[in-house]
Parts: sequence; C-alpha cells; structure tokens
Amino acid sequence: MEKLKVGIVGCGGIANGKHLPAIKKNGNFEIVAFCDIIKERAEEAKKKYGTEDARVYTDYNELVKEDLAAVYVLTPNKSHADISIAAMKAGKHVMCEKPMAKSYEDAKRMVETAKETGKILNIGYQNRYRTDSIYLKRACENGDLGEIYYAKAHAVRRRAVPTWGVFLNEEEQGGGPLIDIGTHALDLTLWMMDNYEPESVTGSVYRKLADQTEQGNAFGEWDPKEFTVEDSAFGFIRMKNGATIHVEASWALNTLDVDEAKTSLCGTKAGADMKDGLRINRVQYNHQCVEKPDLNSGGVAFFEGEAEREQDIEQRVFYDAITKGTELTVKPEQALVVTRILEAIYESGRTGKTVYFD
Repeated sequence: MEKLKVGIVGCGGIANGKHLPAIKKNGNFEIVAFCDIIKERAEEAKKKYGTEDARVYTDYNELVKEDLAAVYVLTPNKSHADISIAAMKAGKHVMCEKPMAKSYEDAKRMVETAKETGKILNIGYQNRYRTDSIYLKRACENGDLGEIYYAKAHAVRRRAVPTWGVFLNEEEQGGGPLIDIGTHALDLTLWMMDNYEPESVTGSVYRKLADQTEQGNAFGEWDPKEFTVEDSAFGFIRMKNGATIHVEASWALNTLDVDEAKTSLCGTKAGADMKDGLRINRVQYNHQCVEKPDLNSGGVAFFEGEAEREQDIEQRVFYDAITKGTELTVKPEQALVVTRILEAIYESGRTGKTVYFD
C-alpha cells in the first residue's frame, strides 16, 4: 500500500483523542509535520505519532508548504476555513474536523476552493460510519421507511459541559452544544433523509443554567464568566418538500431524556430510532411490530472479531478517496447545508424571527 505523507494542524484534544490514534492504526499514513500555536503540544504529538524527522511548526502557512498529500485541520471552529483553504490552494487534500466552519460564508468558501483546486475536502462526521448508522442508511436507501416526512435530531446531555479547551468561547467556536454536538445529530438526520433543501428555520437558543454554582457537571465545574455560549438550543426546520425536522441540543438541561448523535425518523412505511439500540417500527400483517437488528460483530464460538471503529473507517475512506479516487461518504456540499441550518437556528434565536431560504 502506498504510504501518504500528511501534516497535522492542531494537536489538542480531538487530534489526540480521535485522529492521531486512528491514523497510526491505519498504517498507510506517515505524519511528517505537526503544527500548533502551543509548540510544546506539537512536539509532544510528534514524539508519539510522527516520523523521526517530522517537522514542528507554530504557523500553518509554513506547514502547508511541505511535500504532503493531505493536511488534517483539527483546530477550533474559527480557523477551519482559513487553514483548509490554504492547504487546498497549496495542493493538499484536507480532512477537516466538524463542524465544517464557524459560519456558512466560511463553509461556502471551503466548498468553492475544493471545486477550484480539485482537492478532496472531507469533513469529520464520523457517526455516519457507526454500524447502526450504516444499517439504517441502507434501509432508507432501499425505501424500507417510505417517504420520511418527520424526523428528530437528538444531541441532549443532562449535565456534561466540556470544560477544557475553547468549547465555552463563542468567538473561537461560534456557539455551544448546537454547533458542537447538534451538528452530528443534524448531519445524521439529513443524510438518512437524503434531503438537503431547507425552506425555513425557527430556533430558540438558551443560556439558562450557565451561571449556576451547583452544577453537578460530569466534567467538573465550569467558570460562568467564561461560559459565553448557549447551554441548550432547539430548531424547527421545514424542508422544501414539506418534511419537518426537529433539532435538540444541550450540554446542560434538566431532563432525563438524554441522547447524543442519534436520529429518529418517521416515514410512510415505517419509522426508526436509535433510542434503545436501532429500532425499526412498522405495521406488519395488521399488527404493530418492532425490529431490533443484531449489530454485534461477535457470536462465533472461541472467536470475537474486533469491530472496526467509526474513526478507523473514516481514515480508510479518506485514504481510498486519495489513492483510488473512490467516493467520499461525507460530501462537503452536504456539510455546507448542515452549517447553513445551524447558523439559521442561531440567527432565529437571536432575532426571534423565522429564517427563510431562497
């Protein structure tokens, strides 16, 4: 297998928690350049994951000059667009973490640059590669659910506010739970419906619990003064074909109905949800029934196969797209629509008005 030389921009949590271990496991990439505004983080990542002669930078403009096949953009949302565009213009393919960008205009610039340069632009919506997601997508493509006209995108945490990095910083991230985890749920939902034509968006955005001192937070206490984003947000989306999508996203919400990176779908033939594993509900032989597919990889005596994780599949898909010209699972044009809808929810929440699209 051809080994591809790649560079990493952003050596923080998402790099070390997701991409770098998956790149190493893949074995078909050589990480020869690392960049971070904190040089020590880049040097530490090099020691653990880089080639012996890998270079370390604090300026991504220098890294993209390297002889690389691809650049991984793993920075706060604010800089996704500028780094991705610089890399593509320098002749590199790009793997950019979700969300695509902080704003719709930035995301649009990324798509336009990919088209102009002919470079691959992959966005890190790894939940599409989960076993339950792949199964449900096949069911949707096969028409098992019929016309999907109502859906819910679930990204609800009870009390799990991320207290590290810049998650609470509106300037760096563009928002809180909606743009952070709501983006995954919305991406899954649009992908299952294969519907990327929104007509209007109405949103409510709240910062109701952020100033509380008794927080009960899973990740330890947050500083209310640094909490400049919402703690929950909700959106009502009407699609051009009449379909309706409800988006719910929270880091902190007084609820026991907790679900993250999941979707519920209602079609004319059947419905589906990921509430208790994957469940498909329908009427069969004039009786209500629920199908729960067994999605485990094991089952053979004395052998338990190791299931490929979604981040591992993500790396394989990116590698194959570069070396074999195979199709991306996540199209940048699809990620662009996700960003457009998220931005509209924020705008509607701020103005109190419905946002209409052309």
